[in-house]
Amino acid sequence: MAWSTRQLAELAGTSLRAVRHYHEVGLLEEPERRSNGYKSYGVAHLIRVLRIKRLSELGFSLAQIADMGEAESYPDEALRSLDAELEATIERLQRVRLELALVLRKSAPTELPPEMALATADVDMSEADRSFVVVMTRLMDPAAMSSYSEALKDRRVVEEESDFDALPEDADEETRRELAERLAGPVRGLLADHPVLGDLNRIAPKRPRYAAETSVTALKDLYNPAQVDVMMRLGKILRDDPPASSRDEGA
Repeated sequence: MAWSTRQLAELAGTSLRAVRHYHEVGLLEEPERRSNGYKSYGVAHLIRVLRIKRLSELGFSLAQIADMGEAESYPDEALRSLDAELEATIERLQRVRLELALVLRKSAPTELPPEMALATADVDMSEADRSFVVVMTRLMDPAAMSSYSEALKDRRVVEEESDFDALPEDADEETRRELAERLAGPVRGLLADHPVLGDLNRIAPKRPRYAAETSVTALKDLYNPAQVDVMMRLGKILRDDPPASSRDEGA
């Protein structure tokens, strides 16, 4: 006694369409036919369909299963390769879950990487500052990203920042100069604790020039001319009198 296509599908826990598709793509050998013309399947066919079904459930494509042939044992190399792919997928999904948790819990911005979103979730930042952080995350290598996250967590809003945010584009030169000088102290302290942030060669070691050009473009797009001028003046002050790394001194 042999099985029909429907009976084979039922025994294997799959569908008629699946069995027919296995025939079409060459995964399942065509069985002999009965005198009435109906297909006649045996135990070997059932085992083959169960194997195809199991490999598919593990994540192999039908093309990959076809390359494996009909050997009874699972190929170690293919299994290891699939395991590595699944590990990468799990890591990606874990990162997605982390970001979703941040968004749900703290309304963290979805355009930021999870680590950076967590760092900025409770920080009082202007829209321009937050947008600039987004741009910087597209330039940083992982080490710089971690340092940037720590700096944001340590960040304390000072009076000078409020003055900078409120600076009108027609502010006179004296106002801009004085504000740059007042900002130098807090920024110097931040860079002393997080020296990576003051060095584009460490922020974006592969493309420091591109990082510099991109950050300048972002600054001009996000801030008014007076604010950009203050930042340029601030940069010159810090270059003339660079901050000492308190962490390096304590090492």
